[in-house]
Amino acid sequence: MSKSTSCYPSLSVDDSGTGVVSHAGATVLLRAAEKTGLSRHLSTGLASWRKPLATHDPGKIVLDLAVAVALGGDCLADINQVRADPGVFGPVASDPTVSRLISTLAADAPAALSAINAARAAARAQAWTAAGTAAPNHDRDVRHPLIIDLDATLVTAHSDKEQATPHWKKGFGFHPLCAFVDHQAAGTGEPLAIMLRPGNAGSNTAADHITVVEQALAQVPGIDGYRVGKTVLIRTDSAGSTHEFLEYLTRRRLAYSVGFGLTEAIAEIIDRLLPEAWTPAYDADWVERDGAWVAELTGMLDLSGWPEGMRVIVRKERPHPGAQLRFTDSDGMRLTAFATNTPRGQLAELELRHRRRARCEDRIRTANEPSWTGSRPCLG
Repeated sequence: MSKSTSCYPSLSVDDSGTGVVSHAGATVLLRAAEKTGLSRHLSTGLASWRKPLATHDPGKIVLDLAVAVALGGDCLADINQVRADPGVFGPVASDPTVSRLISTLAADAPAALSAINAARAAARAQAWTAAGTAAPNHDRDVRHPLIIDLDATLVTAHSDKEQATPHWKKGFGFHPLCAFVDHQAAGTGEPLAIMLRPGNAGSNTAADHITVVEQALAQVPGIDGYRVGKTVLIRTDSAGSTHEFLEYLTRRRLAYSVGFGLTEAIAEIIDRLLPEAWTPAYDADWVERDGAWVAELTGMLDLSGWPEGMRVIVRKERPHPGAQLRFTDSDGMRLTAFATNTPRGQLAELELRHRRRARCEDRIRTANEPSWTGSRPCLG
């Protein structure tokens, strides 16, 4: 029998026991960390921050903290939830040891984050390999690309914290920008990168979008080189519809589908579209949707300042009862538009693909449930 190299105790299910083990469900996280090599990669990556003769491995401390957050912790001291069950989690560092490590890593934050992200990427590559045909990147091509969704959210801070500022909704806190791999309808999505930003960070800041895309792509197995190719599609709302960001995506040969803001002038152009220019839109089941149509605007707009190959597609639909129309809506119809560099495909198909970015919004909404928002960012 080979000796276990895991930093956590080996457990088995036995119906003859009489005691109760708290947080036994966390063993699913621990086994996942072991099987994907995350615990090993963290230990190796953070080894340079381990002091001589230190008892606790920095990699295990960081992993213990992640588990504590998953269990509902919202500050470093909540690692006590993990420490209270040594039979499940093994030896856990004391509060002073945890605090010293975080201070040490924070003093060398770029290098420490690079090591942690490298460990995450290695673990993800192993997990996707093990998933085989169920992996998000399996059989992806230009027609069926791997989709990465970008979206921002607001996280409330109830006290003064680093980078916490007032935000546009008249609250106080942070405005992180997130990147998720879309697992399609049957999946839950997979966070690749989350950029913590001040509450007053702009919604359409191209530099932040570029940074998050770079961080997200570094987490995707099999991506090598600068020119990625259109087997990966970046999908976002109109916050990503800036010249600088789309030019960056074009240089990297990435496919994109981004919201496109409408103006009164564009709304007037839409009014001039002939009835035969419109084709029925699809619902989520690929069935023609009553009261919704799509049309292409590309040839009617001056797109000379935008990247070559960009198309603009507009959707019109009857608003839901009680919905208020905007000044860019026309003839009682709600108008929305998006831009894409996908050259082929039915308009209704491309529009449905873009509209499915709502799944990313659902994932962020789930992450922002009250039981979780207090844990992001950690209170200290």
